Amino acid sequence: MPCDVSGVQTVQQALIAAARQLEAAGIQGGARDARLIMAHILQLDPSRITLVAHDPLASQAHSQFCTLIARRVAREPVSHLLGRRQFYGRDFHVTPDVLDPRPETETLIFHALQRPFASVLDMGTGSGAIILTLLAENPLAKGQGSDLSQPALKIAQANADLLGLSKRVQFTQSNWFDNLDGTFDLIVSNPPYIALNEMAGLAPELSHEPRLALTDEADGLTAYRHIAAEAARYLNSHGRLMFEIGPSQGQAVADMLLNAGFKAVRVIADMDGRDRVVTGIAL
Repeated sequence: MPCDVSGVQTVQQALIAAARQLEAAGIQGGARDARLIMAHILQLDPSRITLVAHDPLASQAHSQFCTLIARRVAREPVSHLLGRRQFYGRDFHVTPDVLDPRPETETLIFHALQRPFASVLDMGTGSGAIILTLLAENPLAKGQGSDLSQPALKIAQANADLLGLSKRVQFTQSNWFDNLDGTFDLIVSNPPYIALNEMAGLAPELSHEPRLALTDEADGLTAYRHIAAEAARYLNSHGRLMFEIGPSQGQAVADMLLNAGFKAVRVIADMDGRDRVVTGIAL
């Protein structure tokens, strides 16, 4: 049942009603989502919602809350409703033009930071979350992010401005290596890796994210083949190439790197024990 804004409710009453509405729509964690949305409307940290739980909810705030709950019922991601997503301890601006940064991608960040680098290239940068996090964690490094999508690059630049990193990063519109030059100590990429025949089984929320960032409309390995074949020319001696992968793609992508002449090729699992990163070193 949609939100009823005809009568005065407390914050807690509105939260309970919204949580029931979300759970009835089959959304797990409905109470959590409702709290995040309410905190956004009231401009509070979510941890402080309890302090205002018994306060009356102003009609305008209630109307805004109900509008966002209805959008969540339609399976729009919470990040799109809030306009931001937290990644590696920082908030990133997100819109339907970019893929949401996800917790599993932090595996790539963690392992990339285990060795020093002065220059980094992020291919298919999207929101810029990967390269901007790497630069924020490595204050002496500079980087470049590339993406085919101009709207995505605008979001990445906005995030660079927000984090005060604009002087250390450059964003370029490019179809993989087409418009790039120079060499780097580190190349990272989280390319579209969902196979076409897997798209129908994805969570409904993913229909609100750019299809270009999700699938290659083929077997999910097209970008890996292209990057693995060309990357060595853009890497400094002993530079690293690191991919995020789908959980079933580890061996296939590792073989691509080995066939391209990379050494010390490894498949790295994420916190859930699923293959998540493939890395190799150029000679």
